[in-house]
Amino acid sequence: MRKNTFLRVGLVLTALVVGFIVLGLFWTPYSPNAMDFSRLLPPSAAHPMGTDKFGRDILSRVMVGAGDTLLIALGTVAIGTVVGTLIGALTGWYGGWVDELLMRLNDALASFPSILILLVLVSLLGGGREHMTLALGIVFIPSYARIVRSEFARARTQNYVHSAELMGASTARILFVHILPNIWHTLVSAITIGFNNAVLAEAAMSYLSIGVSPDEASLGYMLSESQSMLDSAPWYALGTGAVIVLLILGVSLIGEGLQRGEN
Repeated sequence: MRKNTFLRVGLVLTALVVGFIVLGLFWTPYSPNAMDFSRLLPPSAAHPMGTDKFGRDILSRVMVGAGDTLLIALGTVAIGTVVGTLIGALTGWYGGWVDELLMRLNDALASFPSILILLVLVSLLGGGREHMTLALGIVFIPSYARIVRSEFARARTQNYVHSAELMGASTARILFVHILPNIWHTLVSAITIGFNNAVLAEAAMSYLSIGVSPDEASLGYMLSESQSMLDSAPWYALGTGAVIVLLILGVSLIGEGLQRGEN
């Protein structure tokens, strides 16, 4: 299999899911929260994914819920990557007390179970998309910081960095113009893994009714609802879970393709 086959397949799958989500921003077959007496209908021309126990169209709810999941995952990765990269760059470059202070704080945050930190943060901040994104982003910072720190510490001894120092380049330029582009492949791998973890974390929190409000369409909460109906209405779980699986698979293949392209 050629190296870029993973990338192509990943791009196609991701584009299909993202296109499905973008369509949901402008149009859905039915109102996501519109209830009807036609409860637990199997997939049909009128309801391609069937209906739930309240008669709501599952396809419409999946389109809206997938959009929330995507936005939360992207926001989580953005917060974790930006803050984690800054911390990792400073600690990897300067070392000494800066490294000791920031990394000890980083280790202290990483030492607690992620789910416990999420529960505390959501309790303090409250529910909703924005607060869930912020809470997940904070939890993801330590992993990005540690990865970037090791890369910057290794790059600190490279010849191209010494050459930039001799030419009088500023520290900021060396860090973000010379070193950062040379470790992008490591960051891409971390970002793809982090994105998939964020999708699963958001779904897990919503599954526990802790994340996005149950009144809103949420893939995790829909999976929680469908658990008790696997025998009577298996299409509920299959349709919802398929979107999560395809999104994660597509992003994973993109990361794999980019990694293979580097080798």
